Amino acid sequence: MTAVTFDYTAPTTLDSALRALDTPKRTATPLAGGQSLLPQLTRREMRPDVVVDLNGLSGLTTIAIGPDQVRIGAMTTLREIEQHRELAAALPVLRSAAASVAHPHIRARSTLGGSLCHAAPAAELPAVAVALGADIVLRSVRGARTVPAAHFATGAGTTVRAPDEILTEVVLPRAGELTYLFSELCTRGSTGYPVAGVCLGLRADNGLIQAARVVAAGCGPVPVRLPGIEAALAGRAIAGPHPGLPAAVVSETTQNPAPGPGPEDQEYRAEMVGVLLTRALAAQADQERR
Repeated sequence: MTAVTFDYTAPTTLDSALRALDTPKRTATPLAGGQSLLPQLTRREMRPDVVVDLNGLSGLTTIAIGPDQVRIGAMTTLREIEQHRELAAALPVLRSAAASVAHPHIRARSTLGGSLCHAAPAAELPAVAVALGADIVLRSVRGARTVPAAHFATGAGTTVRAPDEILTEVVLPRAGELTYLFSELCTRGSTGYPVAGVCLGLRADNGLIQAARVVAAGCGPVPVRLPGIEAALAGRAIAGPHPGLPAAVVSETTQNPAPGPGPEDQEYRAEMVGVLLTRALAAQADQERR
């Protein structure tokens, strides 16, 4: 199968790209890394009139690290995030999540903005963005707006981005008092498609959890924060044991719509999130002992 016929344009400035997307009588879609869009075009799941290639734009691949926040251009590749030493020191969980995506050659093309806009339910970067409290900057010919990452994805593969908007930048606060870890379960080992994942933030004192933030990926159509699990972890020893966590995650996530074929699939994913969470706590306990 081949893609339907469409026009192609490769603007060199953000303003010209925004004008190319501002086509009320024609459907236009932006092209970033193409890891998701090109297969969708080939399978005719998307049938745009115009494809607007963003790869020639300047200014969307910057990584600016400040004392309170990190600003990353949306066209920054996951490989660049993975290999950026200063970023790894400022937000190590972001590097860890980026390095978890597929193969190096996939990460060399996949972009941060593309991953967020694709909004796969079990994807790594959307979950980490929600856990860190990131803001997503969208621009159109009408102006700019900022959307919290927690409100960006609206469902599996859908976001609040309007057809004429480009995701230009992601603003992430420095981790602050919480230490974050990311863990996931994939098909075919570490390089397969993610099934479930968890981003865990912890503040501890003398081996006891003082505060926690838990965001699950794969338990619903969007990343799911688990306040009940966070409250249950407060006051516990990091080292555990935590035998009831998988069942508690299943209980808390059953209220969310399942991204897979049915309730059994959701329950399995939620249970795996609980297992990953238990392992993340054990890993953090080991690090605390060193």
